[in-house]
Amino acid sequence: MIHCQSGDYSLSESLPRLSKQIEDYLKNIFKLQQESSPVTTSAIADCMEISAASVTSMVKKLDHQGLLTYKPYKGVVLSSKGEKVALEIIRHHRLLELYLNQKMGIEWDKVDVEAEELEHVLSEELEAVLDKELGYPTLDPHGDPIPAKDGTMVDTKEIGLLSLEAGRVTKITRVLQDDPNILRYLGELGFFPEMPIEVIEQSPLAGTVTLLVDGNRHTLGRDIASRIFALNE
Repeated sequence: MIHCQSGDYSLSESLPRLSKQIEDYLKNIFKLQQESSPVTTSAIADCMEISAASVTSMVKKLDHQGLLTYKPYKGVVLSSKGEKVALEIIRHHRLLELYLNQKMGIEWDKVDVEAEELEHVLSEELEAVLDKELGYPTLDPHGDPIPAKDGTMVDTKEIGLLSLEAGRVTKITRVLQDDPNILRYLGELGFFPEMPIEVIEQSPLAGTVTLLVDGNRHTLGRDIASRIFALNE
């Protein structure tokens, strides 16, 4: 689970006015950076589904603006300024996802697309209203952490479902939303954050995991199961 330590800044401080494209770059680099740092330009290109040449051109521009450090053939690392922008956009996105899901009844597999557009135009005033209306949440509908105003995110002490031994009783913490069809399928089965689960059997050779979810027995393929995380306590 990503645990972001607070820097010497607050997200309530004014952010530079940047284009949607630049904000998307910074957001995606931040996410990739949690897995591996520096982040290669090829990883950014794959993530954003654009050409490597376009990425190289943009990261040079962002380096010049002080939003990241780019070293040819080594990759990029966000500066504190770039990280601040990324965290604010992620905060907007996840607050919007939660509001759209909880208050407007939009299914959890559809909120990402809507929040993707709205995150860039959400004002600080409306962000504060949403935060209060939602009860100052720390997690979005999928269990992803919502950055606080000081840049910190909660650590849910999670573990991948495939790493849980048979007989383990715990609860779901997060479900990846990289594939809306799979997310919809898991939602139909009741695989939501906070839902209690018990691992009945791990069958690597058969390529399946069998679980009890809220008292119902389900067998999942390991590719789908790899998108689910659970409390590791």
